[in-house]
Amino acid sequence: MTSDPRTAGASRSASASPVPTSSSDAPPTSASAPSDDVLEVDVIVLGGGPVGENVAQYAIEGTGLTAAIVEGERMGGECSYWACMPSKALLRPLDVRAAAAHLPGITTPEIDVEELLARRDDWVSHYDDTGQVQWAEGAGLTVVRGHGTLSGEHEVTVRPADGAGADGAGADGATAGDVAPQVLRARRAVVLATGSEPVIPAPYRELAPWTSRDATGVKEVPWRLLIVGGGVVACEAATWMRALGSEVTMLVRGERLLPSAEPEASEHVRTGLEEIGVRVITGASAQHATRDVVSQDAAEESGIGRVHGGEVRVHVAGTAGTGTAGTGTAGAGAQDGGARGGNGGEEDGDFTADEILVATGRRPRLQDVGLETVGLSPDDVTGGALPDWLRAVGDASGEAPLTHWGKYRARVIGEDIRDAALADVEPTPPPEPVAQGRAVPQVVFTDPQVASVGLTESAARDAGFDVVVAQVPFEGSAGSALLRDDASGVAKIVVDAVTRRLLGATFAGPDAAEIVHAATVAIVGEIPVDVLRHAVPSYPTASELWLRLLEELPREYRHAAPQGRRE
Repeated sequence: MTSDPRTAGASRSASASPVPTSSSDAPPTSASAPSDDVLEVDVIVLGGGPVGENVAQYAIEGTGLTAAIVEGERMGGECSYWACMPSKALLRPLDVRAAAAHLPGITTPEIDVEELLARRDDWVSHYDDTGQVQWAEGAGLTVVRGHGTLSGEHEVTVRPADGAGADGAGADGATAGDVAPQVLRARRAVVLATGSEPVIPAPYRELAPWTSRDATGVKEVPWRLLIVGGGVVACEAATWMRALGSEVTMLVRGERLLPSAEPEASEHVRTGLEEIGVRVITGASAQHATRDVVSQDAAEESGIGRVHGGEVRVHVAGTAGTGTAGTGTAGAGAQDGGARGGNGGEEDGDFTADEILVATGRRPRLQDVGLETVGLSPDDVTGGALPDWLRAVGDASGEAPLTHWGKYRARVIGEDIRDAALADVEPTPPPEPVAQGRAVPQVVFTDPQVASVGLTESAARDAGFDVVVAQVPFEGSAGSALLRDDASGVAKIVVDAVTRRLLGATFAGPDAAEIVHAATVAIVGEIPVDVLRHAVPSYPTASELWLRLLEELPREYRHAAPQGRRE
């Protein structure tokens, strides 16, 4: 997809009418309408996020095939407005500020909360998806507004999305009740790209808690913020909310942050959060939670990013001795001593705050897509037990819930649909590490950043690999040490002892995100470490860490594995 990322927003008023959004309100000439009620295309995609856009584009580009994308909210999806783009728009200036604070000769920049939030708004196109719709139509895709559900084999019925406009009216003034359902039929395939939705544990459901949408769309900065969870969203949100001025306390059910990362990386992230004043409580399991009052607009879009009501009180078990108070300071409005629970009752497991963010994971959004009409269940989708005409991709598929992975899979599936229709090329299977899901990269944009790909040491051992591990301090090369005068972190690789190929890599340190792609290439290309030694890093750059890591491996790994052990 080549659209400008700043034009990925959405007009709520335009989202009510379930008809193609073109200047004439009619399908393009390449799509056929057998009757006034049915739009027939080759491919129907449910979900207009980056994944849906990519699968539709790749399915039809350079062909005479047609595709329709059905979207009930904003074209561009969760990533464009509520996840990847706004969070990184908030975090990048904070990363620059943190780097400046650790480089003598530069005065640490001040945080301007108003300007920081304005930058966020620019990067989400002020929540207007006009540019994204224009891109889709320019790519030959038919955009259909409304909530689409399966209504039979090869068939989708689109109804007006709930709350389509500020007053429930569509672009032409029609209300949801005035607009008849639109039936679409796919000659070749229907693709589920419906994304995911947050999981809210029972103790918090009646509180109208913040979700990730509120955190990225923050308008009112709560004085005290509880964050439930210790994963990527929780850690990143703790970073920017602390900088915006909140006293932040993280309630983590497990024993460490980022449980799927290497333990060494997790510890560096915890240290970094505590240094800016975030309090981290591990082993915390909520027993009950209450809120004085819930705001009337808490469930509406107008309430996103605003405090959802009165004071929140949470009682958790297992917190004795597991919390560490932050010792640093953050940005505008931050208070000394870090985030604090209310009433001095932390030793008893009682926490009080002005708002609570629940970041305990997400699940594929499959409950409202009409699977039952074709005899399927969500488990069939995530288990890959689908008929030939139905595909799933992105978060909806149950695969790694990462935008870049979903877009990759969308390109593959889109090309599969195209190739099956045209029968002009022989399909090329992906390399084994990709097919087995062992080449998925991820970056956590905390301070320090954590960038990883492939298997961790424990995951590799659990999968039955005999492994050799190399680990060095992140500041262990001249290039990485120059990034900050007091840089710290860790770099680690996991190598298959039989084939001597890379299985995984993790980097935790400043700008670690820019180092990890080399590891992705090495894993996908199944390049032996003796060959990697000949890829010379420039001096002095952080990529020199690769040389340090390879030198830490046993000396015999500098030569090719015996012939019988290479496969």
